[in-house]
Amino acid sequence: MSASGEVRAAKVLTNYKDLAAAVLEGVRQLTDGAPAARAAIERVVHGTTLATNALLQRKGARTALLVTAGFRDTLELARESRFDIYDIDIELPSPLVPRKHVFEIEERVGHDGEVALPLREEQVKSVIRSMKEQKIEAVAVCLLHAFRNPAHERRVAELLAKELPGVPVSISSDVMPDIREYERASTTAANAYVQPAIRGYLDRLEAGLKGEGVEAPLSIMTSDGGIVSCATALRYPVRLIESGPAGGAIASAFYARETGIERTIALDMGGTTAKVCVIDAATPEQATEFEVGRVFRFAKGSGLPLKIPVIEMIEIGAGGGSIAGVSRLGLLQVGPDSAGSDPGPACYGLGGTAPTVTDADLSLGYLDPRYFLGGRMALDRDAAARAIEGQVARPLGISVARAAWGIHEVVNENMARAAKVHCLERGKDAREYALIAYGGAGPVHAYRVAQALGIKTIFYPVRAGVMSAFGFLVAPAAFEMVRADLSPLESADTARITAFLREMEIEGKKLVSTCGVPASKLSTEIEANLRFAGQSFELPVPVRGALGKAELAKIKHRFFELYQARYHRLSRDVPVEIVSWRVVVKGPRPKASIHFSKAADRKALKGRRKVFMPEAGAFVSCPVYDRYALGPGARLRGPAIIEEEESTAVVGPRAAIRVDASGNLWVRRP
Repeated sequence: MSASGEVRAAKVLTNYKDLAAAVLEGVRQLTDGAPAARAAIERVVHGTTLATNALLQRKGARTALLVTAGFRDTLELARESRFDIYDIDIELPSPLVPRKHVFEIEERVGHDGEVALPLREEQVKSVIRSMKEQKIEAVAVCLLHAFRNPAHERRVAELLAKELPGVPVSISSDVMPDIREYERASTTAANAYVQPAIRGYLDRLEAGLKGEGVEAPLSIMTSDGGIVSCATALRYPVRLIESGPAGGAIASAFYARETGIERTIALDMGGTTAKVCVIDAATPEQATEFEVGRVFRFAKGSGLPLKIPVIEMIEIGAGGGSIAGVSRLGLLQVGPDSAGSDPGPACYGLGGTAPTVTDADLSLGYLDPRYFLGGRMALDRDAAARAIEGQVARPLGISVARAAWGIHEVVNENMARAAKVHCLERGKDAREYALIAYGGAGPVHAYRVAQALGIKTIFYPVRAGVMSAFGFLVAPAAFEMVRADLSPLESADTARITAFLREMEIEGKKLVSTCGVPASKLSTEIEANLRFAGQSFELPVPVRGALGKAELAKIKHRFFELYQARYHRLSRDVPVEIVSWRVVVKGPRPKASIHFSKAADRKALKGRRKVFMPEAGAFVSCPVYDRYALGPGARLRGPAIIEEEESTAVVGPRAAIRVDASGNLWVRRP
């Protein structure tokens, strides 16, 4: 994005052998191979799925976990709750650290932070010698109640740094100083597990950028939508898990703010999964916990829990690469298994033979086999038809066209159902929202998803296929910290709390300033995580004034309002507890006046092709438009196919289509 607001985009396939090489190729394409243009770059922001993939594929470092004596099985025991209580053979995700690499340390800190048993340093050194013999590559330390008193963890880290130089160490009092022992151990272990891989990758990327003549510092997107320096990302790599999807949510919030959409549902459909995020008042909903690698059809509770700040979204196995097939009951099913991009859908011609959503979309006429990725990759329509015929159409006794539509319809219903549940769980009605569609496959499916949800307005941002990357450019530098401090709200020690909140603010400002944000432009937000006594989960409540009796009363009132809005019930006579405090330090949002490059010298109407429309129950002749040639103010009527390099928008009959001043499409269903 230039200083004037002009945005250029490039999209390249992932290079699984060298992830950094694909990024550098994108930089070369954006700068037309000109070294002078690369030298002029002032800011580079990056998001990566490397940490996610390391956790999913169990390809992280050989990690050791150090725990308080008696708590060796914390990761193995996990939680007693199960995502399917009737399945006696239930499979849960295996711990990142095998039991043989979990070491007990003789020490004990009480729940009040007082030392009950001093740390035995000689025993710690003995444990370190054992780790040396086992060639441990990363270490996580999670001692009991360290969030109340981190002294023992910090001393263990000092000993590890001395005895195991070069081996990264993560301590829970730094990574996740909050209550809930299992989640704290799981998160700290994950941070250590991915740290060496992230360090190696970012080091290579930084070196590669410098080799290309890019001198701008590298910044990284985190899962909660904030930008951090490379050094901060290396310290907390577990916070990068959802960095890509977070960019899409931030971009959706940007467009909601720019266009005046009060309420919107963001739909990000890529090659493997679809993510749905609810955005109210141009602000994505936030969460404090995320599950990665759900082992059972994306069921909640079947994944590895990570206690990290993250943008709240629901994820399902519905992407362009989702594989379709016929179940043992003779029913059509789509996903959650995916062909990914390697070998990919059958139509890619890269060795994939399973029918996928992309194969169905191609067979239905929604995709142009000669214009995929702007014509840089040809698709094989015959291969798509053969895959659907052999594995779906013939087993069901139907035509390829009906089978393709069935695949398309099932994946749409899966996404609509997930979005509806996500909204209902928050007391929201999806029909009162607009839909923003992005990702490579999002615009292809958004119209029918909106139809299933009863949504009338659909917004297709220009360059929808790279919108998550665009979100990186409009995200602020930010960092969030949390500190557990369980106490009754009404008798809280405000002087003590104010003191440690100030310490957290100072630390946050120090981290955010490494992104080059002047201290004068930093702002601080404080929240108290509250619950009714006896409950297990809490709600975040904003703190808007200096802590004292008056502000505590206001905090309690806000908690009642939020609780009532979420659960539609209230118990005013039950005491309210503080569980933890959250401090967010952030810089200003980057100012952007967006206008993408257009191709005014080309004709908007590219031609017509046969496209399946369920309203007609058949293939119909449908106009195909070049999105880059559609000028501001253009108005069209569906059915229509509107193509750009990274994605294609499919619009149903009688829908009204309008192009705004920035080239975005607004669709109103009849």
